[in-house]
Amino acid sequence: MNVAVFGGSFNPVHKEHINIAVAAINSLSLDKLIIMPSCSTPQKTGRLSASGSDRLEMCREAFSGIACAEVSDYEVKRGGVSYSYLTCREFEKKYPDDTRYFIVGADMLANFDKWKYPEEILKYVSLAACARENSESFNAAREKFNLHFSKPVAEVGYVGKKVSSTRIRTLAALGEDVSAFTGEKIAQYIIDRGLYFMPEVAGVKKLLKPERWAHTVRVAVMAAEHCVEAGVSEKTAIAAAALHDCAKNLSADDELLKGFTPPDGVPESVMHQYSGAYVAEKYFGVTDKDILNAVGYHTSGRENMSALEKLIYLSDMLEEGRAYDGVEYLRKEFSRGLDYGMYAALDRQVKYLETTGRGIYSLTNYALNYFKEHKNDK
Repeated sequence: MNVAVFGGSFNPVHKEHINIAVAAINSLSLDKLIIMPSCSTPQKTGRLSASGSDRLEMCREAFSGIACAEVSDYEVKRGGVSYSYLTCREFEKKYPDDTRYFIVGADMLANFDKWKYPEEILKYVSLAACARENSESFNAAREKFNLHFSKPVAEVGYVGKKVSSTRIRTLAALGEDVSAFTGEKIAQYIIDRGLYFMPEVAGVKKLLKPERWAHTVRVAVMAAEHCVEAGVSEKTAIAAAALHDCAKNLSADDELLKGFTPPDGVPESVMHQYSGAYVAEKYFGVTDKDILNAVGYHTSGRENMSALEKLIYLSDMLEEGRAYDGVEYLRKEFSRGLDYGMYAALDRQVKYLETTGRGIYSLTNYALNYFKEHKNDK
């Protein structure tokens, strides 16, 4: 019998998980596919998360139409950090005479040498991998794997589409519809159970015009997708991103700005960062100084910014809806590190303002000089 484990956080499960499962069944001629939600994973701490019982229930619903699939609560019940070598050891004990596979994506295959006891995992199972977004990613990951390990990798004949649980969690946190990614039943389960939703920023949407809210959502998605490498919790990144433009569409005499004193010498295009920090504190009750500073300097930048401040500045400037000349270069610099991204973004911003004849706010000049000096420090 051919048996495979398909593990992951499934936080939440989405349509691409289903597509991968079906492709694995067909490619590997599986008689049984075991869906294995983790309790927690060593690489994914600090993220918004549904409980183990909720993730199990969502998986049972999502995979219910696949006859040979079953959902296992083994890792959730075991508790603690879910290490694959322990799961695969038990898998081998339960199916000692069967052909055993462990399904991974190309990204996981590329980093398999960094897993805990990878050689032991390969004693118990063969890896079966599928590409993510393009076949080149799979080929590169397999080549890297083959440099470290002699056991061949089985290929799942499917190229996954660009769908991430991080994006889904971010949309759900902001009260947006996720059914296009999860299907109607899982989306409704998420709503009914209030999974991932962040009520503390739920009122931002009503303060913004539709196009400004759409931008805010994209900023939150980008911030969430880069928060791990920035060392920022997912919830903090989403909260700061959701609030960053909260005063953008408010008039100066709006009741929410009663008591706000505009700083002197601030260009009109920059003022909303200060009024936004005021509204975030006074109206939304934010007490986290790092979030308030991320909102308060997201347009100008400043010297010695925190990781969260840099993350929001860059996500605002580089979110996927931005299409100006040079944005792809700036995104590549961002991928090198926060300080590289900040220097490139500020340099581009100052040059743009110079060519248009618009004044350059003093904090932006100070920030550019600071990152020019410090971008190679880390």
